[in-house]
Amino acid sequence: MKNIFYFVLIIVFFTFSCSEKKEEASPWLSGFVKHDVNPVMTADSSFTFTCPVSGLEVQWQRADVFNPGAIVRGDSIYMLFRAEDNPDAILGGRTSRIGLAASADGVHFKKRSKPVLYPDSSRHVQWDYPGGCEDPRVVESPDGTYVMTYTSWNRDLARLSAATSRDLVHWEKAGPVFEEAHDGRFLDVWSKSGSIVVKKENGRLIATKINGKFWMYWGERFVNVAWSENLVDWTPLLDDKGELLNSMAPREGQFDSFLTEPGPPALLTEEGIILFYNGKNDEGDLASSEIPRGTYCGGQALFDKDDPAKFIQRMDTPFICPDLPHEVTGQYKDGTTFIEGLVWFKDQWFLYYGTADSMVGLTVK
Repeated sequence: MKNIFYFVLIIVFFTFSCSEKKEEASPWLSGFVKHDVNPVMTADSSFTFTCPVSGLEVQWQRADVFNPGAIVRGDSIYMLFRAEDNPDAILGGRTSRIGLAASADGVHFKKRSKPVLYPDSSRHVQWDYPGGCEDPRVVESPDGTYVMTYTSWNRDLARLSAATSRDLVHWEKAGPVFEEAHDGRFLDVWSKSGSIVVKKENGRLIATKINGKFWMYWGERFVNVAWSENLVDWTPLLDDKGELLNSMAPREGQFDSFLTEPGPPALLTEEGIILFYNGKNDEGDLASSEIPRGTYCGGQALFDKDDPAKFIQRMDTPFICPDLPHEVTGQYKDGTTFIEGLVWFKDQWFLYYGTADSMVGLTVK
């Protein structure tokens, strides 16, 4: 009888031990829960701004505010959010500007009255106007400079661009990030969504070098990879045929069956580089049957920490999907939880996302 007891005890011990090891081996940042206060930011027609291109006073965030980047500065979270002006214009037909808001608790934000990045009369107007500056993602460089990647939209071609700042308020535009790379070959190629690799250092997420270079995941349909020495001029990786290296692609029958678009800054960990990305379900025969067609959900993928272009694995199911009323109504009615802003704040992960291209949501781990 005693031998049976010890045998059962050993089995239980090894079962528990193996399950613990299996859980520890998971590379994913799981366990996010949507905050009780949701959305955390909405549009407000009371904010006005004189457009330097048209000379007209506009209600720059009258229509929608969404798709935010985020960064910790001092004892507060600062959110860079996309704001659209004209609610009567069709999707893609408005002018976007990037606003700034601050929060001491990560939930309740106070907006600045004027946008901090917008179409102006500089040389960048050819890329930024009339569609505007969209979908900011922001990182802190090792020297303390802030670097924003955003989409320049002239309603003809989307171009991934960069800007730098020392205070998050005053920004200097650097232009399209691929303007010089490969003799300008990719300047006039559709590009979006720059997710720069960061590492958590002393509670802050800092852009980090791997093999002597900074790295960025970018793209919309496919996940592409680029490297840089200064965080503003980037060189896309090419395959053996001289074409863009697609490191990760959509999967038939999965939540990311139509596109895999990089989200907030990618996180370097001991297990590898976690790329948080936005997967869109196909609207046709390739779609997953588990979620509505056309829906955007958030996923995570793992890349090699020594070779950022080497894809290892990704989640089979998304860790965040639209299910709250404001996430499935609004400008994009198929529903989005479009993740873009990730910060470590007061011993928690705060992840901000756009809801149906209309508001800003928050999930916390």
